[in-house]
Amino acid sequence: MPSFALFLARFLKSPKQVASIIPSSRMMVRRVSDKMDLARPCVVAEYGPGEGVHTREMLKRSHPESKFLLFELDAEFCRDLERQFAHDSRVTVIQGDCATLPQELAKQNLTHCDYVVSGIPFSTMEIGKKRQILRSTYDSLAPGGDFVIYQVTNELRRHATPDIFPRADSEYFLQNIPPMFITVFHKDAVPVAREAQPGKNGNGQHAKSQKGRPLAGDRARR
Repeated sequence: MPSFALFLARFLKSPKQVASIIPSSRMMVRRVSDKMDLARPCVVAEYGPGEGVHTREMLKRSHPESKFLLFELDAEFCRDLERQFAHDSRVTVIQGDCATLPQELAKQNLTHCDYVVSGIPFSTMEIGKKRQILRSTYDSLAPGGDFVIYQVTNELRRHATPDIFPRADSEYFLQNIPPMFITVFHKDAVPVAREAQPGKNGNGQHAKSQKGRPLAGDRARR
């Protein structure tokens, strides 16, 4: 089934899950991929790839040693993704909840993601589920990693910053139907030092947290 027809059929069956009647425009797909440095080896997780329009662009730009974990709930989309990427060893299709990202990374013998990309409709989720996904995403990102989302609304930003992600950048992209907010949530390259209570280190001075772990894929911040 052609991509547009499959996307429309799945939207009509599960509109809250698919959230859009057509795939992202070519221009928006490029803009989302522009938010990432995909030329170096990296680990990317994608939430809700649908028929794979963003996946194809990212793979086209990506290093041969990169890894992609595609989280998709819809069985028809999963079968189509597996067919499309059957001969690309970089891709693993997972029919399951994206909140299980930390467990799936462990199964793949991976420690962190460099990027997480998402088009799932967070605005339709209850708050507890939103925060669960945000927390598991933050915990799965390497220091300096980015969480890139494209959404009809930008309401997730108020749930994500500054309690979970320290900072974010957004733009409203009009060259799509419907127009979308593209937001990048940043994880600090070095965790911010937090002061301990006086006396915790035995001499009454404030203790400082240690610096973060090495970056996944030897990642350096841009």
